[in-house]
Amino acid sequence: MPLFNSYFGAFSVWLNTRRKRWLARHGQKLTLHYWKSLDRRGWLRVLGKGLAAGGMVFFLFYLAVYFGLFGWLPTKRQLKEVQNSMPSEVYTADSVLIGRYFIQDRTNVAYDQIAEPAIQALVATEDVRFYDHSGVDYRSVARVFFKSLLLQNESSGGGSTLSQQLAKNLFPRKDLGFLSMPVNKMREVILAKRFEAIYSKEEILELYLNTVPMGGNVYGIESAARRFFSTSADSLKTEEAAMLIGLLKGTTYYHPKLNPERAVQRRNVVLAQMAKYGYLTPAQKDSLQKLPLKLDYNPYSHHSGLATYFREHLREELKKWAAKQKNREGDAYNLYTDGLKIYTTLDSKMQRYAEQALKQRMYALQVDFDKHWGKKSPWAGQPDVLKAAKERSLRYRRHKAAGLSDKEIDEIFNTPRKMQVFRWSGEVTRTLSPMDSLRHYLRYLNAGFIALEPNSGYVRAWVGGINHNFFQYDHVRSRRQVGSTFKPLVYATALEKGIAPCSYFPNDRRVFPEYDNWSPRNADDQYGGAYSMLGALTHSVNTVAVNVALQAGIPDVVKVAHDLGVTGELPATPSLALGTADASLLEMVAAYAALANGGYQITPRYLLRITDRQGNVLLDQTNANGHGRHVLSNQTTSLLRPMLENVINEGTGRRLRHQYRLTMDIAGKTGTTQSQADGWFIGFTRDLVAGAWVGGEDRRIRFRDLEQGGGANTALPIWGNFFQRLQKDRDYRRYASGRFAPLPPYLEGYLNCPPYQPPLPVETFRPESGIERFFKRGGRKLKDLFKRKDKKEKKDKDKGRGRGRRGED
Repeated sequence: MPLFNSYFGAFSVWLNTRRKRWLARHGQKLTLHYWKSLDRRGWLRVLGKGLAAGGMVFFLFYLAVYFGLFGWLPTKRQLKEVQNSMPSEVYTADSVLIGRYFIQDRTNVAYDQIAEPAIQALVATEDVRFYDHSGVDYRSVARVFFKSLLLQNESSGGGSTLSQQLAKNLFPRKDLGFLSMPVNKMREVILAKRFEAIYSKEEILELYLNTVPMGGNVYGIESAARRFFSTSADSLKTEEAAMLIGLLKGTTYYHPKLNPERAVQRRNVVLAQMAKYGYLTPAQKDSLQKLPLKLDYNPYSHHSGLATYFREHLREELKKWAAKQKNREGDAYNLYTDGLKIYTTLDSKMQRYAEQALKQRMYALQVDFDKHWGKKSPWAGQPDVLKAAKERSLRYRRHKAAGLSDKEIDEIFNTPRKMQVFRWSGEVTRTLSPMDSLRHYLRYLNAGFIALEPNSGYVRAWVGGINHNFFQYDHVRSRRQVGSTFKPLVYATALEKGIAPCSYFPNDRRVFPEYDNWSPRNADDQYGGAYSMLGALTHSVNTVAVNVALQAGIPDVVKVAHDLGVTGELPATPSLALGTADASLLEMVAAYAALANGGYQITPRYLLRITDRQGNVLLDQTNANGHGRHVLSNQTTSLLRPMLENVINEGTGRRLRHQYRLTMDIAGKTGTTQSQADGWFIGFTRDLVAGAWVGGEDRRIRFRDLEQGGGANTALPIWGNFFQRLQKDRDYRRYASGRFAPLPPYLEGYLNCPPYQPPLPVETFRPESGIERFFKRGGRKLKDLFKRKDKKEKKDKDKGRGRGRRGED
């Protein structure tokens, strides 16, 4: 401590000495008299020293920013590899972009893919000396200093070049308190210089037009062209390009959808700038300024476009995949910002045909459903339906998780508010309470449809519902009772077990005491006689299906179904034969694919390839084999296919022939669950297997009769309409015109038997009635009377002829 005091005392003496010396030399400069006595040379000397000191301060400030004292600054090498946030894009097998996963809606395009008027409008409006400076326009800086800062003229314009604006777009400004503006401006100057050193002018323009915000979450000229004019950046007209460039001054203030008049005014200013700097003639400018604003607004969202349900299903898988993949820096890929290219097996035309077929049928079916119930609610007498819908809703679960009481939640659900409401005729704005909204949507029937190739497993169309914005539950993956579409798996099991197709099974109603006295009923309530497999499957006879399953063995039926891809628990009871198990449409169509391809298990495939933004392949499944194990023998599938063809030609699927006029070979099966809760149809041609499901969100929302609610009326028309569309398109006609391979000769006899044997006639004893006995006795008396008369006449004749004559007879 004494040593410290000694040093501190010495330092204080030294500091005091230096202060006295400085005051002795410069103390007079602190007086007003000194400054008044300065002459011209003195003032010039002071000014020079001040400029030198200011220059030194500025230089030190520049070095501090340059070397990152106020935050990291990218090097030239890092700027060469600069990558802005890009959405991942989803493509169909025929190279059609169907969706993007993004936080910022941005699509990068090359310089030569940007219309020239957009480049000209940008330069004329934002940086007229762009081609002459090297990152900083000192004339503009001087103008801003004198006019904007000294003279407070806000109309003098900004001093930032396009290169500086690019730096600001790529590396957003930081909040550094009172130093924010000078530090950020200096950062942008340094980065602009670096950009100019490593990029050409064209590359800078390309980078700028790919990064600039264009309103909302839209970034870049390509996304803006698609959003506002439903076109691409290389197809922009001059007036369209001028409007988009005009947006840069204020993306909300000049937004053409929100403020069309301001947008036109700003567009005309940009056109005037283009004429001023020689990009347009005065006549062209005048002509373009008179044009009205013509928008083709395309508000893209994750709920719009093709294959919305499929894209959402794919997004969930890709997020998990990306989290496990590492880029060159060792970081996981980000699906929303890393610009991945995702190539799928979907076919854009087939997807569009599937969506159109489903919507056309569901619109008409909803009209029938509303007429069927009239003013009566489909859940009348079942209040639990509405309660269950409420408790399933996201709003209810959020409020419940937040700790609100049931009374508070009820009040929220009964408070009206404005909302967008789905109707088949178009969305409308209505004032409804959340409870009214639930009632509205409960009345709607929904549907799912999927089509895939039975040999490759490639999914070509996937429609999960009627409108993804309002009904986001995917009915390709949802699990519902499958009904009679399960029966072909029962018959396939029997054939595998060696049961002959021409075996006859009694059509008798049975009771199963061991299963709570369960007794299967036929849809037409007709019993008696016996059916072959062909006849029973054609007419979907329930009693026979149960008998076939029992003879084949219920455990074996369960095993075959699991082997064909039906997951989940399958009840090992006789009712399984009638489709009481739950399965998804995706699983059932995959199972039918095995019936179509010779018995090979199929895993549905929809992802082909993924590349990064540079085109490097990250995942390639293009040549992967779609076939799994050989579950069913060729003989089984060869025999089962004609049975399923007969369903179409003579059974429950014959509507495809007489109404939809489909002439190609078709094998398939309808399905209807108890009380018409679910309607199904799954069928296949030589090259395509497809399935449709129709039903209410709640299983208790349904038609009340089989004629309207059966799968032949609800789901089959979607299938028929889809294939009708394929048949009319020359490029897809092969899917709707193929023929199955003929049944091998050695198998033809296996199906050569009557489909139905009626019950044998049985004679029964019945006592004669009194009237019958009266006529019977009277008839005998008349007969005896005539016999006596005949004998007398014959005797008289014999007397006349002699006895020898009668002996010759």
